[in-house]
Amino acid sequence: MSDGFGLAVRFTLKPGHEEAFDQLVSATVAGIRDQEPGTLVYACHTVKDRPELRMFYELYRDRAAFDVHEEQPHVRHFLAERGQHLAGVEVDFLRPFDSKGVAASR
Repeated sequence: MSDGFGLAVRFTLKPGHEEAFDQLVSATVAGIRDQEPGTLVYACHTVKDRPELRMFYELYRDRAAFDVHEEQPHVRHFLAERGQHLAGVEVDFLRPFDSKGVAASR
């Protein structure tokens, strides 16, 4: 798994923007699912008792797969539209070193 490239992203939403943001995410994930074989995991989560928070975990085969992801039309649309729904965003870049559930890309 040493070749993997990941992100953990925490989105804080503006009040009343939860449904619109989630719809934007769902449309984006449909494109990721259909068009990005190098995106191994793209998991979006709500947070119990915190309706304003969304947590994403993203795992890519390698940095090149992430770069391809960033250039996709569905992702560019998400990046252009998400700001109107956000009060804040935190991104941590991850380098996986051990896992269960995702095959190593060797």
